[in-house]
Amino acid sequence: MRLVASTPRKNAVRVGALVASAAMVAVAFQSGPAVAQPDAARDSGAVAVAFTAAQRVTAIQSAQADTASEAKTLGLGAQEKLVVRDVIKDADGTVHTRYERTFAGLPVLGGDLVVHESPAGKQTVTKATSAKIAVATTDAAVTASGAKSTALKAASAEKTAKAETGTAPRKVVWAADSKPVLAWETVVKGFQPDGTPSELHVVTDAATGKELFRDEAIETGTGTGKYNGTVPLTTTKSGTTYNLTDGARGGHKTYDLNQKTSGTGTLFTDADDVWSGGRQTAAVDVAYGAAETWDFYKNVLGRNGIKNNGVASYSRAHYGNSYVNAFWDDSCFCMTYGDGSGNANPLTSIDVAAHEMSHGLTAATAKLTYSAESGGLNEATSDIFGTAVEFYSNTSTDPGDYLIGEKININGNGTPLRYQDKPSKDGASKDAWSSTLKNLDVHYSSGPANHFFYLLSEGSGAKTINGVSYNSPTSNGSTVTGIGRDKAIQIWYKALTTYMTSSTNYAKARTATLSAAGALYGTTSAEYKAVGAAWSAVSVA
Repeated sequence: MRLVASTPRKNAVRVGALVASAAMVAVAFQSGPAVAQPDAARDSGAVAVAFTAAQRVTAIQSAQADTASEAKTLGLGAQEKLVVRDVIKDADGTVHTRYERTFAGLPVLGGDLVVHESPAGKQTVTKATSAKIAVATTDAAVTASGAKSTALKAASAEKTAKAETGTAPRKVVWAADSKPVLAWETVVKGFQPDGTPSELHVVTDAATGKELFRDEAIETGTGTGKYNGTVPLTTTKSGTTYNLTDGARGGHKTYDLNQKTSGTGTLFTDADDVWSGGRQTAAVDVAYGAAETWDFYKNVLGRNGIKNNGVASYSRAHYGNSYVNAFWDDSCFCMTYGDGSGNANPLTSIDVAAHEMSHGLTAATAKLTYSAESGGLNEATSDIFGTAVEFYSNTSTDPGDYLIGEKININGNGTPLRYQDKPSKDGASKDAWSSTLKNLDVHYSSGPANHFFYLLSEGSGAKTINGVSYNSPTSNGSTVTGIGRDKAIQIWYKALTTYMTSSTNYAKARTATLSAAGALYGTTSAEYKAVGAAWSAVSVA
């Protein structure tokens, strides 16, 4: 599901690239080529090869089975054990196994290490601490409730709103400082002062009750994008670097495909959590667009992510070379963005990001078949929610409008990709329904539904909104009075999730939205009557 139409050959190439399999590689298998790596690293044997999910599981299980032997090789104490967290294999055959440690069955915070083993069997080790892991006793003098009290005081000092400890403190060995000590780790959840969710980890000395450490697991950075300007980003800190993983919104990740057309790519990272310039510019827009769409779904529609299960999709920026498109792929549950003609205008504006994410919403709900009239409704749904998210976000550099892709200059002359007030202004879309609509590309058969949404929201005739002039006609010469965008969005969403099916056409969409309006506002309401009037105005009876 793409933002714009493409020729059959281009589409076939794109689909073929997406389904192409990466080389099958694992610790026990022959190495294949690494993919989606920066140019400078492509010829390096140190570039990691790609595991499938199953291969990674197998590699970790194999390493875990050998942990007793590995602990002995490393000279660990009798009460220490290793827990494999990850296994990476380089193109040259070197294997990097990341471990966590336990002591007497307790997690050791700050005791992680990585064993690097060459193809010849030579080992080197990277440790978080060189201290010997040992504590005199595992009996805590300070109770768990005492640790909880300390943690809540720490949260208060951080001005955490609605602070609460959902789970009981866990006993750990704190090894991040010079000498390991028995401690409690408590997680306090709530909201940071700016409204960002908080997950504050507080470590308390189990002997004295003294706070040893506090850490905000949900990092809030900033970034400057091409279209959205400087915006807040929720990032994740790993070691000394930050990455574009949004832990506050289902774990959405933003990857750099580095102009490749397959694979996941490389997770964007940054040293200081201030994202801007170069390849990061598009990444900022992508991550911000996904975050705003998630928030719109949750705060406006009451939906917890695309599938309503709290699990995020992921995004891939810098797809292909001069790729003038963006798309949703349900098989990977991901969104992908090209960089535009000459790799100069990434298709990463907020309405485009929301458009692609909303294809996933449609796939998870009505699953409108992507052809003929249902395909046009599918595309229109993404345009409608793309517009809704743009208005919801209301950034100063890209305020809300009823223009689709107005920032990405996809036509090369500064004009939008699509117009919702009068779809025919793009030269291909239709303002109203006709029996020939089913023969059009779905991006153009979306016109009547986009037009319906505009009329239902704003009404017919000339007006200026956020500095943009509109003049929306009606096919039957009627005057339509809008009910406001917020109500129109609620009606379309309820229709999509409750009344539409995979085969819904325009006539059935009229029925679905009337049913939704009736359910939301009553069948004698002004809203219900406006829905009927707006459909009649685009020749859907």
